[in-house]
Amino acid sequence: MKQTNIQGVFKYKNQIYTENQTKKIKVYNEKIVRYKNKEFRSWNPYRSKLAAGILNGLKFEIKSTDNVLYLGAATGTTISHISDITKKGTIYAVENSPIALKKFLKVCEKRKNIIPILEDANHPNRLSLIVPKVDFLYQDISQRNQSEIFIKNAKTYLKKNGLGILMVKARCIDVSLKPKKAYDLVCFDLKKNKFQINDIVDLYPFEKDHAVVVITG
Repeated sequence: MKQTNIQGVFKYKNQIYTENQTKKIKVYNEKIVRYKNKEFRSWNPYRSKLAAGILNGLKFEIKSTDNVLYLGAATGTTISHISDITKKGTIYAVENSPIALKKFLKVCEKRKNIIPILEDANHPNRLSLIVPKVDFLYQDISQRNQSEIFIKNAKTYLKKNGLGILMVKARCIDVSLKPKKAYDLVCFDLKKNKFQINDIVDLYPFEKDHAVVVITG
């Protein structure tokens, strides 16, 4: 088990892992490996776009003490691994589907650094009584205005020089556009709003027509 260049992410036999903060408890039937009296959960790139990005060379910094605003929590696959990494921080997890949130709550019951929030990320002002300024913003939302949602939340909650990760879903933006053109449009919006783009990585072969963009606020 070898530490990667991303804090809290480890690699073993071409697979990546995070150290399990809820011993013996799985989230999505992932493999558990024990190494030097510690327990590690395999991070499946076909189930998590962030894992796909990391395996494709994505570079970003995250600390164990970071507070995170996560938009599009779904049922908790990716967020459970971020919970392993930011074990001393707090994750404010926003999901607008009551059905997904119901499943996600089972993850939150075991992971005390996650605060689940049933809300629409299109309206960041509705989160203001719960969410403080954060070190890290993560978004994975399948909507046409995904870059607009990300920008509004980043301007509201991301600390100065904080880090943001946006999962870009090209077909949700415009099915008639080539994916590269959709990514370019998102990057144009981010630059226009004074965000610095640090990295952009295509998620193929794990995900088709998806890319991940890393920005500094």
